[in-house]
Amino acid sequence: MMGNTFGRLFRVTTCGESYGKGKGSGLAVIVDGIPPGLKITKQDIQKELDKRKPGVGKLNSPRKETDQCEIFAGIGQDSVTTGTPLGIIIYNVDTQKVHIDQYREYKDIFRPGHATYPFFLKYGEAQDWCGAGRASGRETVGRVAGGAVAKFILAREGIEILAYTKECMGIKTKDMSFNEIKKNYRKNEINCPDLEAAKKMEKKVLEIKDEGDTAGGVIEIIAHNVPPGLGEPVFDKANALIAHALASIGAIKGVEFGAGFKVANTKGSQNNDQPYLTKDGKVRFKTNNAGGFLGGITNGEDIIARIAVKPTPTISLEQTSINMKTMKEEKLSPITRRDPTLLGRIYVVAEAMMAIALLDALFLAKAYDAMAKLDKKWAKLKEK
Repeated sequence: MMGNTFGRLFRVTTCGESYGKGKGSGLAVIVDGIPPGLKITKQDIQKELDKRKPGVGKLNSPRKETDQCEIFAGIGQDSVTTGTPLGIIIYNVDTQKVHIDQYREYKDIFRPGHATYPFFLKYGEAQDWCGAGRASGRETVGRVAGGAVAKFILAREGIEILAYTKECMGIKTKDMSFNEIKKNYRKNEINCPDLEAAKKMEKKVLEIKDEGDTAGGVIEIIAHNVPPGLGEPVFDKANALIAHALASIGAIKGVEFGAGFKVANTKGSQNNDQPYLTKDGKVRFKTNNAGGFLGGITNGEDIIARIAVKPTPTISLEQTSINMKTMKEEKLSPITRRDPTLLGRIYVVAEAMMAIALLDALFLAKAYDAMAKLDKKWAKLKEK
């Protein structure tokens, strides 16, 4: 299996499955490109992992994974990073036989909405049928651990990243400032900063859960205080790298920036973000329809991205499928643990991938600036 590494100067490589074989199975991430001398602790990473762990509340999977991390490489005897790759592992602790047997019962029948069919095409009968393997949402625990490291480094640069539920089943969050969103961050299970909308969303999800079904929605991710000048103008546009990062999350079916698809129904005079000069001579913009980019390069405004999150594909309602061993159609209504909506946990995965992509772009920009040696007036404009 290829494609388990993201990034160039700051890189994360993940491995592991939802249900590994035998005692000691788990998921791990190797983070490369970390500067030496950083006091990154297990607690810094655990804080992020706790946001996505299952078994907490009524809106996520009842699977009781503690998601406790261990740093097994990259920290020296003085408790700081040495500049070598950081290794982090999270063990699976709730892989009970009863659940493995449930998956075994229909291992040859591909579940609608899951990756089972293309996995058969790529890996044959050896494909990991237990809990969806690398296609499981549990795969994202490694991303979150790597993203926690990226967030730690970005915080040194004053860059903040927050994601929240923008919409669920037609219920929308009102327009809110970054500070308002930050104030109400994680105040409820669905992580919606509009507290009234959150109540309606949660009620709707629970109704759908009672039907044996699941709910989709929209997550918005904001990167605040991002410096201008990150990204390259052709294939490596900063928004293209971020779109790659976000679209690589399993449940994502759409990515948009700024005004997004609304631009299709606007005039240029409405869509253009007009610049102005601040009192200290900095370039800013009156609006942010571009979502923080111009020509694929960050312009100093907040990066604003939204992702469409599909409903959890495992449902209790009967569906038609195909038995890949007999090549006959069969009915399927699996009995397995699942989230009634992914919104209350996937937001931290989106934050992690935004952080990883941004930090990689920042590393590349710093490397280029060091060699370009442009006139200092341009460097001053990049300062926050």
